[in-house]
Amino acid sequence: MMSHEQHLELLDDPVAQKLLESRIPARLAYCWTDGTPRVVPIAFHWNGSVFTFATQPHAPKVAALVASDQVALTIDEESFPFGVLMVRGNVAVEQVGGMVPEYAEACVRYMGPEAGAAWVEQMSGQPMAKITVTPQEVRLLDFVTRFPSAMSG
Repeated sequence: MMSHEQHLELLDDPVAQKLLESRIPARLAYCWTDGTPRVVPIAFHWNGSVFTFATQPHAPKVAALVASDQVALTIDEESFPFGVLMVRGNVAVEQVGGMVPEYAEACVRYMGPEAGAAWVEQMSGQPMAKITVTPQEVRLLDFVTRFPSAMSG
């Protein structure tokens, strides 16, 4: 079994870096307040140590994320050979009075400079919830050198 540190080093792998720099949304998995699972696509910003998301402060997922600090996320390519980055981590939610800078960076990456700047301008001045995920465990599949465990045995 790989150690915790080796798992986190996978974030530096070229396949992981390609996914982290892509326009593919993360799929954020968390437990709803009744204990049932939920998954939502969400734009993200990766700064090399944490994932940052932002949403409206009263979005339903905020209460669930505050109630349980464990989440998972995946970023995966849509064509074969699939690249799949899977992360488990701790989540923290902070209410902020305005634009989350990392959200602005994500908008520009996802939408392009012009459309991203327009979206950020439209959202500026509104309160936001800043969601930060600190990776605790990382898995990476590329279906070339790394396969799911069921296929590699």
